[in-house]
Amino acid sequence: METNPYAAPEATVDDARAWDAYDLENRKAGRGKRLGAALLDGLINLVWVLPLVWAASMAGEVRHGLKPAAPMMGILWLGLLLLLGVFIVNCVMLHRSGQTIGKRALDIAIVRTDGNRMGLLRYLFIRVLPVALLGAIPYLGWIVTLVDPLLIFGKDRRCLHDLIADTIVVDA
Repeated sequence: METNPYAAPEATVDDARAWDAYDLENRKAGRGKRLGAALLDGLINLVWVLPLVWAASMAGEVRHGLKPAAPMMGILWLGLLLLLGVFIVNCVMLHRSGQTIGKRALDIAIVRTDGNRMGLLRYLFIRVLPVALLGAIPYLGWIVTLVDPLLIFGKDRRCLHDLIADTIVVDA
């Protein structure tokens, strides 16, 4: 039989959409990797948090006229620009591959429990927002904030935000 040089390639590509439920269960990211990714994301967030804290600490001296306002405003704008930059980079990465900067460094990703890609809107409005709103409730929020990460020690290894958004964190 003669091969057609113009035919499309016939390669099998193994990606998250091709995983079945059993394979996803075996590909679940370990607790240590998830903790490491969260810590890396926290360290990366210090890039924009520290300038904002520095500007806030200067605000009292500026208010009392002890220092000029220009340096404080420059540091404030730097912190806000860095915040926007980190937010945009994480949003692009989450949309494309289901990874934040920390998750990419540790080679883990967020997918739906059926193996499909998790969209950015699902991440923001179903995975992050409900837990943040519950955490803001006076006298009850601290319980939600504590229970959310502690659920990782359950049999499913899924946090509260994973259960709400129907997501799972897997080795990429």
